[in-house]
Order: sequence, then structure tokens, then C-alpha cells
Amino acid sequence: MVKKAVIPAAGYGTRFLPATKSSPKEMIPIIDTPVIQYVVEEAVASGITDILMIIGKGKRAIEEHFDRSPLLEETLAQKNNTEMLAKIRAISDMANIHFVWQKEMNGLGDAILHAKHHVGNEPFVILLGDTLVQGEDGPVTKQLIDVYNKYKGSVVALEEVKPELVSRYGIVDGNAVSDKVIKAKNWIEKPSIEEAPSNLAVASRYLFTPEIFDYLEKTLPGKNNEIQLTDAMREMVKYHPMYGLKFNGKRYDIGDKMGFLKTNIEFGLNDPELRNELIDWLKEFVEDL
Repeated sequence: MVKKAVIPAAGYGTRFLPATKSSPKEMIPIIDTPVIQYVVEEAVASGITDILMIIGKGKRAIEEHFDRSPLLEETLAQKNNTEMLAKIRAISDMANIHFVWQKEMNGLGDAILHAKHHVGNEPFVILLGDTLVQGEDGPVTKQLIDVYNKYKGSVVALEEVKPELVSRYGIVDGNAVSDKVIKAKNWIEKPSIEEAPSNLAVASRYLFTPEIFDYLEKTLPGKNNEIQLTDAMREMVKYHPMYGLKFNGKRYDIGDKMGFLKTNIEFGLNDPELRNELIDWLKEFVEDL
């Protein structure tokens, strides 16, 4: 059974400066909830009970968010705000959450290597801490676990992207084994349109067997002098079965300003308390442009 998750959350978030100078990008809220809380909720809804977060300098706010806050809880209790008190307490009770520090920013592959001793000899999932993925058929992480249980190999979430955008992503080369599942032959990092074997891009959610650590340890620094996860995947697929899942759902990239704005608007439109008022305001605002 897959019970452990790793959430890398050590990046600087330079595209959101100055907001991220003292506050982690993963704590940027979508409506009233930090991005990383949505990520943890996805993991927990998928059956994960043990979560390791890889954090770096300036990320203490993440630790504090998932810890108990006695003074705040006492204040809410005194005000008889029982609904909010329950929500606040639930944050620290969702799962067993641990933290490890990535002292130098040496890439995603290096961040994952920091989880080796915690994960041990078990399959585990990776959820990038600055990306939301909503599944139409349940949590995307749970969809990955279902594929792993069937095929007994590592599996990566895939989404179709426009051909002109393939150079921004890791792209899978493989053969379909079902309507949604691809058996991978290779992983190509940011290919040109001409080089791309498909338009199926890696979409921020992974499930690996523990062999991935062996390949990460052998991976030399690549682009930006960082250890790239895709480089390790490219070697691993030569010797171990790996799959890609074209998941049913949508990925929200919070890593850039436009994606952040679009996500807030869409989540607001899906909120019963905000929807009607937000629609009225949007209509009025657009008409006045």
C-alpha cells in the first residue's frame, strides 16, 4: 500500500517577489486557504497518512501552519467561533507531517533525495507544493495509486498541452496500454516541437518505487547545475517499468502571476458563498472596460 508522500517546498518563489521575500510561495492563498494546504488535503484524500515536506530557508511559516496554535484556538473558543476552531484544529490533525531541510537549492532531484531515509523501501508519491491538481474521478494522487496497484510500476500524471508549449515541460515517449495509461519508453525534458515524441506533459504528481533513489544518486547536475528528476527517470525507465496516466481533471499552475489570478477567480466561482456576487462584479467590471 502507498501511505507516504513527499512534498518539495524549498524553492525561492522568485516570480512572486516581493511577496515571497519573507513568506513562502506555497503559503500564497487561493481564496482563504494556502496552496500547500490544498496539496496536503489531496494527499490525505488519497489515503496518505505520512507526509514529508522538503523545505528551505524562509519556510518556517509552513511548519507553523501545520502545527497547533494554542493561543489562536483559545481566542476562537472564547468567541464561541466553533466552526473556525474546528477548521484550525483539523489542519494539524490531517496526517503525520514531518520536515527536512534542503540547505542548498540543487534542484528537484536533490530535494527528492532528501526523502530517501524517511521513505525507506516503500513506494511513495510526490506532490509539488506550488501546483494544484483537481481530478474529476477523485484525487489525482489516488488515480496514480490505482494505476500503480494494477501495473506495479512507477507512474506519473500526464496532461495534454498545446504542441507549441511542449518546450516548457517534461514529455513522455511511450505506447498506450489503455485509454488513459501510457507505458513509458523515455522522458524528454523540454523538447522542441520537432523533437517532442508527444504532447503529453508531466503534470506535477508522481508515484515512484524506491529504486528512483538509486538513479538520483547517480545523476550528475544538469540544467542550471541542478540534479534533474527527469534525468533520473530517463535512466530508470531503461530497467524498470514506468507509466504515465492521462488523468481526468485539471492542473492549476500557481507558479506564475496569471495562473495565480485565474485560479483565484475560478475557485471563487466554484464557492457557493462567493459565486453570485463575484459573477455580478465580473460582469459589471468587464462592461466598464
